[in-house]
Amino acid sequence: MTDLPLPPDGLVETLADARGKYKLSPQLTRLVPGFLDRSLGLLFPHLAQNVQCNPIGVEAEVDGLRLETRVLLSYLPHYRKTSINETADCFVEKLADVYRLLQLDADSIFRGDPAAESLDEVILAYPGFFAIAVYRISHALYELKVPLIPRLLTEQAHRRTGIDIHPGAKIGESFFIDHGTGVVIGETTTIGNNVKIYQGVTLGALYVSRQLVKKKRHPSIGHNVVIYAGATILGGDTSVGDDTIIGGNVWLTESVPAGSVVFHKSEINVRSQSQSSGLLEYYI
Repeated sequence: MTDLPLPPDGLVETLADARGKYKLSPQLTRLVPGFLDRSLGLLFPHLAQNVQCNPIGVEAEVDGLRLETRVLLSYLPHYRKTSINETADCFVEKLADVYRLLQLDADSIFRGDPAAESLDEVILAYPGFFAIAVYRISHALYELKVPLIPRLLTEQAHRRTGIDIHPGAKIGESFFIDHGTGVVIGETTTIGNNVKIYQGVTLGALYVSRQLVKKKRHPSIGHNVVIYAGATILGGDTSVGDDTIIGGNVWLTESVPAGSVVFHKSEINVRSQSQSSGLLEYYI
């Protein structure tokens, strides 16, 4: 039998030393999915494992989430322990507004998509709604300056839906992501009310640099804007005015006024096969 190769000189010692300096508990990442499920289940019985239909039962669920929030925060090594109870209480209080916003989001999707047969379908089956719900929960924690956990939460949605929304983005009421795969919304993006975006849309930065930390580097989208599939809008100085339509595959790095229609013009020629003879040849 062939012996397994030995590790390079110093590898074991190097890894052991690195692990000795590692302060983040693996338990944190294990708890995040359960915390997310409990938060969503509290807001929507569609997503709950055990539905409580009376005030006493709901209050018990709220208290359970508050306790779970405290436990989750306790695994952050540099988080002030004196802030854990206060932060958990503030987060639970914020859930009332999160619930209100998500009701508006679900209603916007239902009214805007003729394929949706009910609000229940939107809540249970639409990846766009799931990603928005996770964003709104994580954004509540982000506003409370909780480190790391908001990103871990939105990454859960990213893995499940292909929709990547940074928890720091500011998104208004009645937000609708249709289909959603490949949507990217950066940290300093601002989005107004009644905005609808399709799959493959990127709201990003013009370039990446550590010098831009916490600076406005993603676009601002006004109210009542529609952004069609594949559009890319970049830059912190780029703003899209209210009531604007951004067409598919548009590449936009400058501001447009309210009421604009922005589109990418391409040429497609349709000919009969006899007219196209010799123009196209394929070799496989």
